[in-house]
Amino acid sequence: MAKLVIKDTNSASRLWLARRMVTRLAAELPGRQVSVTADSAYAGEELKQLPDGVTWTTRLRANAALHDLPPERTGKKGRPRKKGQRLQSLAKIAAGAVFSQVTVTRYGKTETIAVHAFTCLWYSVTGAAPVTVILIRDKKKTGYDLALVTTEKNPDIARVIERYAARWAIEVAIEDAKQLLGGGQARNRTAAAVERTIPFMLACQAIAVCWYATAGHHPADAEARRLDAPGTPPRPSRPPPT
Repeated sequence: MAKLVIKDTNSASRLWLARRMVTRLAAELPGRQVSVTADSAYAGEELKQLPDGVTWTTRLRANAALHDLPPERTGKKGRPRKKGQRLQSLAKIAAGAVFSQVTVTRYGKTETIAVHAFTCLWYSVTGAAPVTVILIRDKKKTGYDLALVTTEKNPDIARVIERYAARWAIEVAIEDAKQLLGGGQARNRTAAAVERTIPFMLACQAIAVCWYATAGHHPADAEARRLDAPGTPPRPSRPPPT
């Protein structure tokens, strides 16, 4: 599926569009688990409307307002609290946390990294639904390198990390779509034309990739391509540092 961002409408929100697309996908695949992975721009109140069977994992902003789970009811009159005390910043949490070792396969390599995971509320984004925050330390000696947050219940920490790393392939696919298939050169001036051109280009790309993976691939292809274009720098196997 593909959706067009349109200014001054609900479609101006990429998160609004993404949540609607995933909701439709979940409806078309009843009983299937749908796991969404996105960057920090795809986190907001729309996640309070996720359908059953859909989990959402994003990079967590350093200034995200996280809270403890709501305390037990005291038996006294009054409305029970919806959330606990606000947690410290991620940097302070990481400074006092005990990290454990996890083996993951990312960017074509298997390696052991240090992680610390905890459950909390991200009330402004997911409401009363608990989330799991994963602090990853793979280069730094203290603190953390990357923070992820997932709505998945009792998540497999290694799988969540690997899933987030796998989205780099999506970035490469978008680059290919723009540079190789001509998606970046579309010159349509109307919304209807753009709605046809870009999805058609993405469909052609998907068909070409599926054909090559199932019928056209030969191990010598990549080496032959390098010999044909010796001046072409190798594509990075992992995203650049942020």
